[in-house]
Amino acid sequence: MNYHNPQIAEIYDVANPLAEDGRFYLALAGSRPGSVLDLGCGTGTLCCALAEQGHRVTGVDPAAAMLAVARRKPHAEQVEWVESSSQRFRSGRHFNQIVMTGHAFQCMLNDPETLAVLETMLVHLNEGGKIAFETRNPRIDWAAEWNGRRRLIRMPSGEEVVETLEITGEDGEFISLQTSYRFAQATLTTNSTLRFASQEHLEALITRTGLAVRDLFGDWEAGAFDTARSREIICVAERAG
Repeated sequence: MNYHNPQIAEIYDVANPLAEDGRFYLALAGSRPGSVLDLGCGTGTLCCALAEQGHRVTGVDPAAAMLAVARRKPHAEQVEWVESSSQRFRSGRHFNQIVMTGHAFQCMLNDPETLAVLETMLVHLNEGGKIAFETRNPRIDWAAEWNGRRRLIRMPSGEEVVETLEITGEDGEFISLQTSYRFAQATLTTNSTLRFASQEHLEALITRTGLAVRDLFGDWEAGAFDTARSREIICVAERAG
């Protein structure tokens, strides 16, 4: 997904307000102020909500266009914004909670990339802290659900944008898709590939990093993960041992 395009960043922000997933991560952070690292923070909706609750927040994203939107939000001045990939991010700071939301974890398309993100989490995690992220359950037929999906997005200016998804490829764990945004006078098109790793493989990678799964949820109400039915694989982990 070309989130480096300012227009696409603006559309993403409007199309993805704080919802049940954001509220889950807010509740996970708790009401007592702490330190939170949001990797792949996008347009900063969760970061700013966490800052509003009194948390000390660092938001990391590789796309300058996404961070430009984030910096205009209420409470953005309370957040430290860093332009970096999650794999390469390094800081002298440590955090009580580290999250990766918006299914950004699925943009890691191989084990080395995934392990690099988990290593970033591990080296920045306080003793007693936790990490959390989600990925979609590969048992669901996402390609069938998504192919041809259309939705109308109304921009703050009043302009209407029609978003259309088209599946362009399926190969084992991977689904490739094209997303089109049709304006009145033009159409923007972007392509992306997502990885749908199994629960077992995710847990093996987490363990290999030196972390241990504490909770595994299947929905945003913290229901238990069900391999056959759950749509989400929501991992909460901590340092092993």
